[in-house]
Amino acid sequence: MNRSTATALTQPGVPMTVRDVSKRFGAFTALDNVSLEVAAGELVCLLGPSGCGKTTLLRCIAGLERQDSGVLYLGDRDVSDLAPQARDYGILFQSYALFPNLTVEANIAYGLVGSQREVLRKRVAEMLELVGLTGSEKKFPGQLSGGQQQRVALARALAPAPSLLLLDEPMSALDARVREHLCTELRQLQRSLGITTLMVTHNQDEAMLMADRIAVMNNGQVEQYATPQEIYDKPATPFVAEFVGQGNWLPFQHRNDTHAQVGGLNMRLAADAGRAASGRLFCRPEAISVNPQHHEENLFPARIQEITFLGNRCRMSFELNHLPGHALTVEVGTQDMPRLGTQDIFVALPPSSLQVFA
Repeated sequence: MNRSTATALTQPGVPMTVRDVSKRFGAFTALDNVSLEVAAGELVCLLGPSGCGKTTLLRCIAGLERQDSGVLYLGDRDVSDLAPQARDYGILFQSYALFPNLTVEANIAYGLVGSQREVLRKRVAEMLELVGLTGSEKKFPGQLSGGQQQRVALARALAPAPSLLLLDEPMSALDARVREHLCTELRQLQRSLGITTLMVTHNQDEAMLMADRIAVMNNGQVEQYATPQEIYDKPATPFVAEFVGQGNWLPFQHRNDTHAQVGGLNMRLAADAGRAASGRLFCRPEAISVNPQHHEENLFPARIQEITFLGNRCRMSFELNHLPGHALTVEVGTQDMPRLGTQDIFVALPPSSLQVFA
């Protein structure tokens, strides 16, 4: 995609505010008092499983659903009760929703009805250059690949120069390699345009790759709203910890300020690990060290159950000798992979990697 003149093609980004929004469908609560602040020019992902409320929230922002309560602001303008066409946004749907009987240029121009012919032609040409499809004006959607169709749909959404861009699972119809490439391109383009963007996805890799901040949703609520690194390193709830990335869980019976009793093991905790008196310890697979060269705290003998080679890294399933019945997973680089035939190892669970949940 061509980003050399991108900043001249849209309005400056404006902040968006969602305040205490609720929505019910009969007895089902789709959104439960949701609040969200999106800064001007920020890309925020609504991430969560099917049925968590993320698409309903996007549709309420777009005016395609009417919230039961709460208010929506775009900049300092209350858009809560406005018709969709009066809310100043562009939207890219999961299906792209291109008109199959219209050419590429006619699809892009669809939202520019009323513009003079020369203005319209110039704008279409700008959009085609922006998304890297110059020369495809006369083609029909059926003559384009999935990635090209997505670019046309994006150009159509951006053509009216909206203040807000809404993306509803825009990558779900693409294969993995094309998806990753277009995620990167779309993110770079969004930054160049400086357009405030809200994107719905259930794919955590997309959210991690693209978002400035992620709102992890579950059962109609936002469980955590933070940067991708904060959500991965310090998940706020057990749901966030389990939904984003891989993790290990260890039950503990009791603890004091510095240690938790896990079966027959006494594990040291960091000061900010959490305050629950009993519950579970959580740690990421890559945080665990295997046969460390230097002395580390929480170093325990373990037995390997399985090793899976993953190219530039390997994944091991193991069991701590003094904690039978609890399989744990560790991921290490191939240079740290135990030799074939090794069964007994030592693993270290650094105190800084352990998080306490009730």
